[in-house]
Amino acid sequence: MKRLILAVSAIFVTLSLFAQEAAPAAEAEAQVPKAEWNKGIATTVGFSQLSLMQWAAGGAGQLTLNTYADLYANMTKGKILWANELQAGYGFIESFETGFKKSDDRLIFDSKLGYKAAEKFYLSAVYNFRTQFAPGYSGDELVSDFFAPAYTSLGLGIDYTPTKNISINFAPLTGKVTMVKPQELRARYGNAEDQFARFELGAQLKVDAKVEVENFKVGTTLVLFSDYLNKPQNIKVLWDVNAEAKITKFFSVTLRTNMIYDDNVLVPKLKKGTTNEYYDGKGIQFKELFSIGFAYTFGEKKK
Repeated sequence: MKRLILAVSAIFVTLSLFAQEAAPAAEAEAQVPKAEWNKGIATTVGFSQLSLMQWAAGGAGQLTLNTYADLYANMTKGKILWANELQAGYGFIESFETGFKKSDDRLIFDSKLGYKAAEKFYLSAVYNFRTQFAPGYSGDELVSDFFAPAYTSLGLGIDYTPTKNISINFAPLTGKVTMVKPQELRARYGNAEDQFARFELGAQLKVDAKVEVENFKVGTTLVLFSDYLNKPQNIKVLWDVNAEAKITKFFSVTLRTNMIYDDNVLVPKLKKGTTNEYYDGKGIQFKELFSIGFAYTFGEKKK
């Protein structure tokens, strides 16, 4: 009996000593902030079909398809913020008279790493990569392809977030690279014929804003870039707008617009006094895509 009492006492003493040693460790572990993730995929698919037979008013039958996916993985841990987003979109028009043409084509990856230095201010590093999936044509002429062009940039600076829906990032030290794989397309995007990659060093201002009211949401991104090394007064502009209105749980109306101005890029311009004669010159690029179709978000809702 005495041995049993001594054994039980020894066990209690050992557990007590272990608990005393484990308590500070548990408290220290509790003080370390845990990483909180917000992850998901937002998808939309729009489809239409038109068929005509002996139609007196004329026209052409066609198939159209537009797909878009927005993948995001955002992390907060104490003073650290890490936001990642991958946008992939592709659409086409298959006309029974004029053949196949793509209507949308984008592959965009954005990543932002920030460290909170003061209230609403973060020291930040911002990375971007942008290209397209498939060949693009103007008439029968090839004008774009995968990695033709492809843009990548990395900027170091400060991120200001006055509200949770607005982010203003200024990166006075930004490196940007324009890559064009086919030699015959390099001059169109500002590269020399023997130059696969062209480097620029400048300042970048990026503004992200979003508004969400019940079943309607709109987000916009504006990027301004000035190259210190070549004509810094010629500001490059990239402006994207994405708007979506929910009709039902699984269907929505979406509108996406893209505006680009880059004085290194040649665009088709209509000759004055003509209706179908074009030349390559500098100007504003604009694209608008309106779609009604299936929309669903896998995972968590984007914050």
